[in-house]
Amino acid sequence: MNAQHDYPPLPGFADVQAAASRLAGVARRTPLLAATPLDEALGGRILLKVESLQRTGSFKFRGAYNRLVQLDAGRRRAGVVAFSSGNHAQGVAAAARMLDIPATIVMPSNAPAVKLENTRALGAEVVLYDRLTGDREAIARKLVEERGATLVPAYDDPHVVAGQGTVGLELMQQAAELGIAPDQVLVPTSGGGLTGGTAIAVRALAPAAEIYGVEPEAFDDTRRSLAAGTLLKNPPEARSICDALQSSPPGTLTFAINRELLSGILTVSDAEVLAAMARAFRDLRLVVEPGGAVALAAALAGRVPLAGRTTAIVLSGGNVDIGTFVAALGR
Repeated sequence: MNAQHDYPPLPGFADVQAAASRLAGVARRTPLLAATPLDEALGGRILLKVESLQRTGSFKFRGAYNRLVQLDAGRRRAGVVAFSSGNHAQGVAAAARMLDIPATIVMPSNAPAVKLENTRALGAEVVLYDRLTGDREAIARKLVEERGATLVPAYDDPHVVAGQGTVGLELMQQAAELGIAPDQVLVPTSGGGLTGGTAIAVRALAPAAEIYGVEPEAFDDTRRSLAAGTLLKNPPEARSICDALQSSPPGTLTFAINRELLSGILTVSDAEVLAAMARAFRDLRLVVEPGGAVALAAALAGRVPLAGRTTAIVLSGGNVDIGTFVAALGR
């Protein structure tokens, strides 16, 4: 990494491997599906890493647990604070309950009901705010100061990124067990933790593989930031059904990783996301939330060449409200 930039310490492949050791027997080794109906339909070999079947229904548990398990006894007693639209909230809440750590989560009042309910059910205190007018980071910082708690970022933390990178590590290991080497990997992108962590693992094990992040077209701050060479926010009027992919701007640490390792950023429309959710259910019998389906949407919409190639796709979460899911199936 270029030394003149004042980046936080960047995680490497050894950090992802260490995270995998901490998560062994704790996180699920989620399936890597191969030989599905998508192969014939798309003219290439498609591999699907099903993180929607992870604990709490998304990859977020990996990074949260890897961060929390490294806290000392004093920090654990003081508790943790996080801010999230839902998946990081549930990941932190689940990890905190397993480790007997008090957890407080700042969540938007319009977060999907299933995510609010699940976070509370996992024992976390939920503090609500208005997504359009409130400042979740300021609320979280105040709670941290008042309680002496530890802030657990959703993505801009080396331990969190290393934990999310175990998705890519497992994907590559499982592909190797099948005798397959991915030519390209598509990963849902928001703050950049999953994308960056996965890219670290994939680049270490398959340097020639192409790695693409995928964003909703209305929340393409990572695409624009990489093009501009600096962090850019999404406009306040931006809207998308992909509630899990609305962090803005990308993290300082994750931006540093992704600008070095990614092949590019792809974008998809909400209509394409809904079609991908329906296709995942119809062809694969999988429930995938909007944010978790963007990488599949990019493949189905032909954003990258698939014919004659092996494409690995991360399905990053499955926490979707019934109404949204029914709407997807009805299209």
